[in-house]
Amino acid sequence: MQTVLYNFLLEVPRAALIWLALMLLAMLATAGLVARPSRDRAGDRMRVRAAAGRHAQLVAETQEASRYAEEVAVAAERATATAKRRRAEWLTAQEEAEAAWRAFDAADVALRRVGAAAALPVPRTPRTPAEYADRERYLHRAATAAFWREELSVVELGDVLAHRHGWDPRRHPVEQEVMLHRAVRARLLLRQQTAAERERAVWRAADIAAASARSLRDEAYAAAQRAGQTRHRLTATSRWARLAAGMAPQSDRTARLRTARAARAARAA
Repeated sequence: MQTVLYNFLLEVPRAALIWLALMLLAMLATAGLVARPSRDRAGDRMRVRAAAGRHAQLVAETQEASRYAEEVAVAAERATATAKRRRAEWLTAQEEAEAAWRAFDAADVALRRVGAAAALPVPRTPRTPAEYADRERYLHRAATAAFWREELSVVELGDVLAHRHGWDPRRHPVEQEVMLHRAVRARLLLRQQTAAERERAVWRAADIAAASARSLRDEAYAAAQRAGQTRHRLTATSRWARLAAGMAPQSDRTARLRTARAARAARAA
């Protein structure tokens, strides 16, 4: 009997130590389970804030990309309209240059024909006042007709009528015809050169407008693509933001379940 009592007394401290160790482990586990939900909630809040920040940044980027794409698209449309207008102006200038060239070519052919006729001996006519009056009337009629055909300017017609700069009404009509055709050819040559220069200038403007329109159309396409990609990222980020926002209540429920399980484990121990 004494041996049994002695053994019992020896085992009681050991059992007490084991029991205390188990209690300590249970308390540590309970403390860990209680502290972990707070860390989870803090992590959830950080993730929610980070997701919200990324979402807000993408919203701003999407708005800016969409605004830029719209502005570039409008600019591209205007540039295209300008390019079409410049091309129409160039076609008109080209037609005018071709018409001026045809008029000059006809005047040049006429001058050569009259010059060939003037190379022949001039027939002799009596130099009477009536003859000189007829020559003057012929010169005035021919110059006026050339003026109405826009082959002579007002200044040149005034010189003819005032008999300035070599316009002598006493010359033979053949000589007057040669001088008149030379004046017409010179004026039409100047008109043709002016029209050709204008056609080249308008062509350069049309080419620049076309290049600008192409560049803006390319930029508008690229801007639209970038805006679409930004909207796609925004949609994906919105889903993640909603998921992150929905994680906090779930974490709270998980924390409560863990706390309840820890309490039950402590009571069981």
